[in-house]
Amino acid sequence: MIRTVTENAMHKRNHSSGYHPIQKLKIILKGLRIAVISDFSVAYKLALSIPVLILSFLFRQWVDVTLILLATGMMLTAELFNSAVEILCDFIEQSENTQIGIIKDIAAAATGISIFVWATTLVLEGSHLWQLHKR
Repeated sequence: MIRTVTENAMHKRNHSSGYHPIQKLKIILKGLRIAVISDFSVAYKLALSIPVLILSFLFRQWVDVTLILLATGMMLTAELFNSAVEILCDFIEQSENTQIGIIKDIAAAATGISIFVWATTLVLEGSHLWQLHKR
């Protein structure tokens, strides 16, 4: 059976469609790796979260583990979206543009809010863990 180029493309797309969890995980890790390597603010925030998360886990403070995971996940999500918005805006418009500036400012504001929540959570959970350690 001879297929046309369009039929081949459709056949290939149908075979490659569907849910591939390993492929999705690879893409997620690739994006996170790029963010950590290219954006110092993502790297240092992860570096601050991980020790507090590990201590919470070691002290078996499951509510603390959950709160730290949620706050860190929210912060990372906001940081990644902010980076993606900035990269996309710079790709679309290389010159100074007021509208692009507003878009970037709004994305930065969302990130700032998530960073505030994340930092507050780390400080509160860190002090709670410190109190547990002193007992």
